[in-house]
Amino acid sequence: MSDGGSGGILRKTFEWLCDRLKNECIQVYGPNLTSLVVFGSVGRGTPTYGSDIDVLIIARQLPPGRMARVSQFEEVEKRMAADIASAERIGIYTRLSPLFRTESEVGSGGLIFLDMVEDAKILLDRGGFFQKYLESLREKLQAMGAVRVRRGSTWHWVLKPDLKPGEVFEI
Repeated sequence: MSDGGSGGILRKTFEWLCDRLKNECIQVYGPNLTSLVVFGSVGRGTPTYGSDIDVLIIARQLPPGRMARVSQFEEVEKRMAADIASAERIGIYTRLSPLFRTESEVGSGGLIFLDMVEDAKILLDRGGFFQKYLESLREKLQAMGAVRVRRGSTWHWVLKPDLKPGEVFEI
């Protein structure tokens, strides 16, 4: 039985790492953890041997300030160090790249969420919190006539194609 060659190993390794990430985040954040979402190339299912694991951590409460949040996440990184080292032994050089938001911060929006509208892989979502947010964002983008434009291997959003000079809009 074939696993798809080296691409199969790559995909399976990232799936395994995402499962480990989910388990460790549940252990570290406990019931405070609302949603855990992988985005970027791993979320799209197109990782390379050097892809980071971009992960959105949504919690009911988080310490104020990025450094305090990173410090809290260090426990997850410690718990996953052996897993990351195992991936390196087979030529996959990855690292965790976390983004932290409270539930209320997600409600305030942000351009980073546009990246997740089509390419997020939701690993955990208590009460469907983030799924509901993404559905609402999709509806707003559709109502505005927003389009996602690909150019080679990259893409960008044209949020309001019929924008007139001086016009202001909100997402």
